[in-house]
Amino acid sequence: SGGPRKKLVFLGTPEVAAIVLQQLLKASQQPESTFEVAAVVTQPNKRRGRRGAPAPSPVAAAAAEAGMADDVIWTPEKARDEDFLGALTKLAPDLCVTAAYGNILPQAFLDIPAHGTLNIHPSLLPRWRGAAPVPRCLEAGDAETGVSVAFTVRAMDAGPVLAQERVPVGPDAQTPEMLTDLFERGTRLLIERLPDVWSGGG
Repeated sequence: SGGPRKKLVFLGTPEVAAIVLQQLLKASQQPESTFEVAAVVTQPNKRRGRRGAPAPSPVAAAAAEAGMADDVIWTPEKARDEDFLGALTKLAPDLCVTAAYGNILPQAFLDIPAHGTLNIHPSLLPRWRGAAPVPRCLEAGDAETGVSVAFTVRAMDAGPVLAQERVPVGPDAQTPEMLTDLFERGTRLLIERLPDVWSGGG
């Protein structure tokens, strides 16, 4: 794959999103990789307990651990912050990828990346769009679930689906393990489909 690597910006916050970031960073370091992780966006540092010092999110910690510089680990209060949108516009990402980021993305954000924004969502969209899809799937007794990689539009989880993978729900399925598994599968799926995204066939 000739030419410069595409600039990908990752947005996520909790532990499951840190796993996604680690997978993306690992894939970006392969010789045949078509992309680099140019910046990471995550929720601002939060206090642990009443007296605890503010601690970085798991995604911020994973980015720092991987050697990403402080000036490309962004923690805006809101995704509509003008300074943040200005920095993102200047970076000119080819693609943004979100996984459990936790902030609403305004149209001004969605207009920036050349190839759009892809979200890894742990359900078979359109089923269980919105928050807490895995607990809702388990409560409903679904026999199967899965993960969707979908383009982000202003309406929640309503964008075109790029790829899906179905996964049976075992009798002893628990939310934390299922979430990790689905986000790992979703990241692999996204990486496999990146050539289609770059060629405009997404």
